Amino acid sequence: MDASPAVTPPASAPSAAAASAAAASFAALEASLGYLAPSDIDQVRQAYRFADQAHLGQLRKNGDPYITHPIAVAQICTQWRLDAQALAAALLHDVLEDCGVTKAELTERFGPAVADLVDGLTKLDKLEFDSREQGQAESFRKMLLAMARDVRVMLIKLADRLHNMRTMADMPRHKWARISRETLDIYAPIAHRLGLNNLYRELQDLAFRHLHPWRYQALSKALARSRARRKDLIARVQGKVEAAFAHTGMEVRIAGREKTLYSIYRKMDTKHLSFAQVTDIYGFRIIVPQVLDCYTALGVLHQLYKPMPGKFRDYIAIPKVNGYQSLHTTLIGPFGTPIEFQLRTPSMDVVAESGIAAHWLYKSGDANDPAAQTLNAQWLQSLLDIQQETKDSGEFWDHVRIDLFPDSVYVFTPKSKILALPRGATAVDFAYAIHSDVGHRAIGATINGEQVPLRTELRNGDVVEITTSPHAHPNPAWLGFVRTGRARSKIRHYLKTLAQEEARALGERLLRQALRAEGYAELPPHEGDGQGVWDKLLRSTGARSRDELLIDIGQGRRIAGMVGKKLAALLAEAGQRPDALLISQERFGAPTDDQPSQGVVVLDGSEGGSIVYATCCRPIPGDRIVGYLGKGEGLVVHTEECPVGRRLLQRDRERFLEVEWAEEPTRAFDATVAVTVANGKGVLARVAAAIAAAEADITHIQMGDDGAQPTTELRFTVAVRDRVHLAQVLRQLRRTPSVLRAQRVRPPRSNDGD
Repeated sequence: MDASPAVTPPASAPSAAAASAAAASFAALEASLGYLAPSDIDQVRQAYRFADQAHLGQLRKNGDPYITHPIAVAQICTQWRLDAQALAAALLHDVLEDCGVTKAELTERFGPAVADLVDGLTKLDKLEFDSREQGQAESFRKMLLAMARDVRVMLIKLADRLHNMRTMADMPRHKWARISRETLDIYAPIAHRLGLNNLYRELQDLAFRHLHPWRYQALSKALARSRARRKDLIARVQGKVEAAFAHTGMEVRIAGREKTLYSIYRKMDTKHLSFAQVTDIYGFRIIVPQVLDCYTALGVLHQLYKPMPGKFRDYIAIPKVNGYQSLHTTLIGPFGTPIEFQLRTPSMDVVAESGIAAHWLYKSGDANDPAAQTLNAQWLQSLLDIQQETKDSGEFWDHVRIDLFPDSVYVFTPKSKILALPRGATAVDFAYAIHSDVGHRAIGATINGEQVPLRTELRNGDVVEITTSPHAHPNPAWLGFVRTGRARSKIRHYLKTLAQEEARALGERLLRQALRAEGYAELPPHEGDGQGVWDKLLRSTGARSRDELLIDIGQGRRIAGMVGKKLAALLAEAGQRPDALLISQERFGAPTDDQPSQGVVVLDGSEGGSIVYATCCRPIPGDRIVGYLGKGEGLVVHTEECPVGRRLLQRDRERFLEVEWAEEPTRAFDATVAVTVANGKGVLARVAAAIAAAEADITHIQMGDDGAQPTTELRFTVAVRDRVHLAQVLRQLRRTPSVLRAQRVRPPRSNDGD
């Protein structure tokens, strides 16, 4: 028990309770609202009163009234001079989630614009997700889409996160790592993508402080010591630069710049440097009146100190993707110390520090003005495009995260339009950045006048032209190398739509065949009299639509025969009688040239992704084949003697369908050929020439590593028309000098008696 007497604080020092009450009052915010009209200030005041009443009795972790948090968030927003609607939404941003207030109430009190902003900010904690990751992804998706419709949503959200990070010490310590990692992975990259440089730097440093407290403290002390040591050097450089500009009569403003602790730590970590080896900790920012003055000032600096080769960047001529503009140059200062200078105009400086919020800062006009969305408008619109094609939250986040990387390459269209793409982007990414139709129809690319593959990575300054064909379509292999979320989502959406259409056509074909075996020549129409039959069938199968049911059949998730029996029973209930003659023909009649069996699926190679030719046996026209309807795989075609197909036949006989080749297949098919050759110079060239002479294409080569042996085996995957064409290839190979043996590769027979 503490027996010391209570101490009355002096009148000049307010008590903790008084300080808390002051922080919770509207006066703390009102002092920052001088840029608003009186009517707007009144709207913000009404929002404060509503929020204060809604949060009455709620406290933060440190014991302060909860209203202090919305006030702090609104105060951060005033630094960007956001309008009254945004400030009202900042004050109300937690009332939907925490206080039981409805969106309708907010709409009635403050109008639909404020209500929509608050709704966009509301987290999804009350929804149940399969995992924490899914919940975070869904919350993030909603937030980004709300931002795409109105960027003020994200500005308020970032202000909310900044205040939470500033007060992290009041939170339980076990939450620090998760919240800090989320800040580094999501919120700081978004701030950078939107050009909010000050916010970006502070979020990174706060997250670093709580994620790695010991490293933060050690670096902080090292930086303080370095600051003291280099104080004279920085003052000397600044004095010399000021004197040089005074001599030219140019009006400039010079400010020092220091690397943040997190950026120092990240450079040390990624490049394996010690603190002493990080030389670009300090720099200068030079603000000049006009754009032309930036280049004049650059000349003055280069006369003063020698520039480092390769360390000049012109972000004025080619701005960064977030709208940032400046000239960057690194000079060799006294004692060989590298010092970076950034040169920009006042308007560029506002954009550099506040990014997309610069609209409100620089010309505090109407927030609904289209100019408010000029910075990053393309990226924000692409969020909506991706959302239309990607309903899965995790996949949406994967797409967007790709586009949050700050490194970019700048390339040109043939008409000299500049496009910014993530580093590592390819010609396919460029095609989709132009237009989705250009991406879908791309067949080749020309970079700087030279034909290149579509997977070629782009470099700064490349002039790119895409060659298209009306018959081309996206290749699934593109997903292995594209970098932009837009390209990835467009390709996936196209392939998914194409695969579903092919599966639907196959499913309809299989169901029609199954129904013929039950004595009904055609499927019932899905309109008029047949609609009721389809509705009953959908209810009994649990499918949501006719197309979904047919796609499930085509992809092997449902057995056509079972669905056909249900449909036949429903047709019988509706009074339609089966045709006994048709039943006997389908079940017992042998197909003839005049009347082929309707139960046979005819293959010509044009079927698309719904029919797959097994790579274990590589069937080609002329082979005896069987079809296996795999679950979710579509129809997989095997040769009759393939041991894999035989094992499947023993296990799932009801999933096998009768298949046969069309008389004239529409394309070539892959077959594997093993060629044993005597080692020697030019053997591979002679073998390849023999295959080409037989008019076959080589799609893959596999070579043994026994070059020291007298013989070796080469395996070629060749595209042939049919078995006759393959026999011609083998004859041509056997006539070739140095070829000892040539034969088609077949899967090894199983040892289970097949």
